[in-house]
Amino acid sequence: MLISKKFAFLIALVSLAGLLTLSFQKGWLGKRATESSTLKSNVNVGVELADSDVAIAQKISMTQGLPVSGTLKAVRSAMVKARVAGELVLLEVREGDAVKMGQIVARVDNTEYLARQRQAQQQAEAARAQVEMAQRQFDNNNALVSQGFISKTALDTSIANLNGTKASYQAAMAALDIATKALDDCVLKAPLAGFVSQRLAQPGERVAPEARIIEIVDLSQLELEATLTSAEAMTVKVGQIAKLNVEGSTEEVSAQVLRINPSTQPGSRSVLVYLGLQSHPLLRQGVFVQGSLGTQKVQAIVVPLESVRTDKTRPYVQALKDGKVFHIQVELGAKGEANGKAVMALKEIEEGAQILAPSAGAVRDGTLVTRAPSLPKDNSVSKP
Repeated sequence: MLISKKFAFLIALVSLAGLLTLSFQKGWLGKRATESSTLKSNVNVGVELADSDVAIAQKISMTQGLPVSGTLKAVRSAMVKARVAGELVLLEVREGDAVKMGQIVARVDNTEYLARQRQAQQQAEAARAQVEMAQRQFDNNNALVSQGFISKTALDTSIANLNGTKASYQAAMAALDIATKALDDCVLKAPLAGFVSQRLAQPGERVAPEARIIEIVDLSQLELEATLTSAEAMTVKVGQIAKLNVEGSTEEVSAQVLRINPSTQPGSRSVLVYLGLQSHPLLRQGVFVQGSLGTQKVQAIVVPLESVRTDKTRPYVQALKDGKVFHIQVELGAKGEANGKAVMALKEIEEGAQILAPSAGAVRDGTLVTRAPSLPKDNSVSKP
């Protein structure tokens, strides 16, 4: 009897422990579920923005124009090539040397070509002697025919001989001209005034015809080949002025539109516009330049160009108002430059509106935002 009571008490004790454990688990799971639902509801509650993530729409004087860039190329350049085969015996100019038009820049050994000229000259003299002999024979036969001593057939033969010797003489003179030209081609002259940009051979080297010796560029007139879209090219006119910045320098140079290609490029449908630049100490062939074409000053309310997003069907900007982000659809306006940065004029935005800068990235419409506290400026002076 006593054992049964102990056994019943033990069962009751185990049941009570089980109930307590189950109640604790339900309470703990309920708390976790409440916390989880709270976290889910607060996932997109808000984002924190730094001062650099917010731009203010301002009405300023904007420099409006088309962005252009490219590599400069000399309008006039020439590659001096060997015209005859032979050993290069003279080449004194080097890269960077200034040369004048007609200046001798290189020589090819002319020993062989000088001998060929003498040979051609002697053959021409021999042919001329044959012409003189045939001419005398023709004159004699002509006199004899008029006196009736020989037949007209003999005179015709002498005429044929005379014409043959004259043709041989003309051929010998042509060969002499060729030999003389080959001798003259041993001397290489600069076809234009400019600077040596490349030296592609060395003295003592045997060169073949058309072998490149040096390249000369004239820096008095440079040209920029800019690529524009078809829509942009419609606003460009010959004579428009562009302001360009040279890579590695803060100095600005001017360029003028010289020509506009009448055809678009296959595939890209872009249009090539050619801008001319006058000589400048900073300008070299191959230098990269960029700037704005057709610049003019206009007053407009502008935002950073990259703040105008195009990842939706229509362009939009992310505006801040009452601590929330609102997506405002806009029409793409005029592009320009202000304080060295690319901007766009928008008629839908009011002056003073807060716009998310490109550094903020894409933020969902309606998202709550908070501003990160600004870092205090350290005005302390360190002591030595």
